[in-house]
Amino acid sequence: MATLHRIDEQVEIPGQLPVVALRDLVFFPYMVLPLLIGRAQSVAALEDAEGGDGLLLLMAQKDANVEDPHEEDLHGLGTVVRVVQSTRLPDGTVRVVMEGLGRARVQEFLPCENKLRARVALVEGGEREDPAKVTPALEALARGVRRLFEDYIEANERLPGELVGTLASVKDRVRLAHLISGHILLSSTEKQELLEARDLQHHFEILREILVREMEILRIEEKLDEQIQMQLDTGRRQHYLQEQLKAIHKELGATEGDWVELETNLLRTPLPAHARERGVRELDRLKHLSPVAPEAAVIRTYLDWILALPWMARSEDRLDVANASRILEEAHFGLEEVKERILDHIAVLSLVGDLQGPILCLVGPPGVGKTSLGRSIAQALDREFVRASLGGIRDEAEIRGHRRTYVGALPGRVIQGMRKSGTRNPVFLLDEVDKLARDFHGDPSAALLEVLDPEQNRTFTDHYLELEYDLSDVLFIATANTLAGIPEPLRDRMEVIRIPGYLTTEKKVIARRFIWPKQCRRHGLGDASASLSEEALDLVISEYTREAGVRELERRISGVVRKLARAVAEGERRVKDLTSVEGPQLRELLGPQPYTPEPREEGMARAGIANGLAWTAAGGEILDVEVAVVPGSGKIRLTGTLGEVMKESAFAALTYARSRAHVLGLSPAFHEEVDIHIHIPEGATPKDGPSAGITIAVALISALTDIPTRSDVAMTGEITLRGRVLGVGGIKEKAVAAYQGRIRRVILPATNGGELERLPLEVRDGVEFRLVRNMDEVLEGALLSLPKGRPEASPPEILDDIRDQGLQLSQ
Repeated sequence: MATLHRIDEQVEIPGQLPVVALRDLVFFPYMVLPLLIGRAQSVAALEDAEGGDGLLLLMAQKDANVEDPHEEDLHGLGTVVRVVQSTRLPDGTVRVVMEGLGRARVQEFLPCENKLRARVALVEGGEREDPAKVTPALEALARGVRRLFEDYIEANERLPGELVGTLASVKDRVRLAHLISGHILLSSTEKQELLEARDLQHHFEILREILVREMEILRIEEKLDEQIQMQLDTGRRQHYLQEQLKAIHKELGATEGDWVELETNLLRTPLPAHARERGVRELDRLKHLSPVAPEAAVIRTYLDWILALPWMARSEDRLDVANASRILEEAHFGLEEVKERILDHIAVLSLVGDLQGPILCLVGPPGVGKTSLGRSIAQALDREFVRASLGGIRDEAEIRGHRRTYVGALPGRVIQGMRKSGTRNPVFLLDEVDKLARDFHGDPSAALLEVLDPEQNRTFTDHYLELEYDLSDVLFIATANTLAGIPEPLRDRMEVIRIPGYLTTEKKVIARRFIWPKQCRRHGLGDASASLSEEALDLVISEYTREAGVRELERRISGVVRKLARAVAEGERRVKDLTSVEGPQLRELLGPQPYTPEPREEGMARAGIANGLAWTAAGGEILDVEVAVVPGSGKIRLTGTLGEVMKESAFAALTYARSRAHVLGLSPAFHEEVDIHIHIPEGATPKDGPSAGITIAVALISALTDIPTRSDVAMTGEITLRGRVLGVGGIKEKAVAAYQGRIRRVILPATNGGELERLPLEVRDGVEFRLVRNMDEVLEGALLSLPKGRPEASPPEILDDIRDQGLQLSQ
């Protein structure tokens, strides 16, 4: 038992008490309040108290949503109360009047089956004031809190005015603090903080801080109420003036046709609920504006956009796989991977009936048909086709639209394209997505993240519309020349399909089947009997073009057809007399050839030269690496507009050669007695990337050992300091370039071996691919003979050979 000291009595409190949990309520000492108790464990605790001395411990829950609270769901400090009166109601709940006696802290909860019971300890000091601890500062603080609470009662309509009289009759400061804490309108969390105040001084300090804050909030609310009342009065006045303005317009002969038509369209056009609600709200604003007001034109344009967008309209897909395959084959030759992906999509769509559109990214050099392929896909699906060119866009608003606060604001290109298509499921081509720019206006590639994310684009929000628009049915196709210009988060949202470029045989088929008939019809020759001979077509492809696509080929063939058309127009020849264009005649029509195939060097002259394979935005290329070694003092020179990564590859190759000097038959100090010059031709073209690492190493070792390289071998791969060969990208493009460059053997990293299965059959049959893991295997396949190691004590004859070679180069 413990004795609780109060103002007018002393109460004996037992060491164990039943506990009742309260939701959204904190009970303070000296409070007398009725409560409704309905939870089973609370009723059981009440019955336990009534069967004894009538005392309970009321504790506030941390989370009011917990229906069956346990000890961890309750605060650690509560209020001991005395049950004054209890009445059972018909619905099973109990109405209890309780009087707060004092604060107590739970020491531990005791095990009970159907109720909470705890061992408690009273808060030190009891619930009455100690005259010895009253200081002038405490007295001043108490008086200030009393005045603040009186002002609070007067300002708050929810508190009864009689509370002021009750407050005046309270002389004890402890009771005053509990009275104010119990009646102030606060959350249960803040009231619990007041209940747990460590002493009377702290209790009054918290009360003063809260009352100052609440008074400020009440003053702001009163000011807002006054402003709202003024606005209501102004609104009534404006309504009266609007009615007068309508009467004036009617007298002047004006009609309401400006907005009546919009209202009719809003009722007839199928719109989602949120768009219709916004349209009705904007139309209501338009009705209350003068027709000559600037904002009226803005609202009218906005409503036109809402009504013009295809919110519900969609085209029916043609789910015929055979028909789609026929359309794609008629329009494009090759490109099997893309065709297979589209046919797969149509097949699945025909089975499930509804499928979210894929987001494809066609990556390939210029002129391979990426854009026209998107148009053919739309034709195969019988969908509308929309194209948006993103090259050079540097403003985020071009994608998301401008906010209506700007003069001349419009939606972004995505919403504009959807309006142009007239359906919600078009084929949407985002052209040149790798050429997006960025500046202080924002990052358009970041804005595309929402457009191209299947999980987000069903709620795409344009800044102009400020309405959610569903893009999930759109089949997005992006095109790019290279992935290097596409940020990684954007690339992650797209399914990348690479188009490596066309082989010579494919170009011949495309020229005969598509380009030549098309140019004849375009230039007025119709279905003339003229054609290109096999020899002439080979000349056009090999000596008049050098590209991965067919754009330049089409221009050259167009030039041939123009010459024939001119001959017909001048009367020199008749259309029906046109025959096959032969090789010699081709040179007369097109002039001298700009490209002449260079014969590859063989034998000893190939020492210090190696064939590398590069991957650029224009497709794959064969890149020669030349190394010259001359007597000197250990200088290294790199030329050919090399990037930082390629320079690092050159230094890694040199370090590898130094570490293997003994095996390669070189002096350990050769790097201090010679100068090495590494050059990659076509110096005006910037070059970078790690894939030239093994090529530089082979050319360097060939020059140092004077062992020729094989002219029919090309290679690609990254080199490490220990001679390991790492994988690189663009294998398909590089393999096609090697095949077209008459390379018979290609050395590739072993980690890229899985990509060989994706190569065209013609390339796999025409080129021998050798997979390597280290530089020893590379040298074995690239050099005519392997270097012979030398003993440690042997003189460095290699330096004499290098000096002789340097004299020959200088001569």
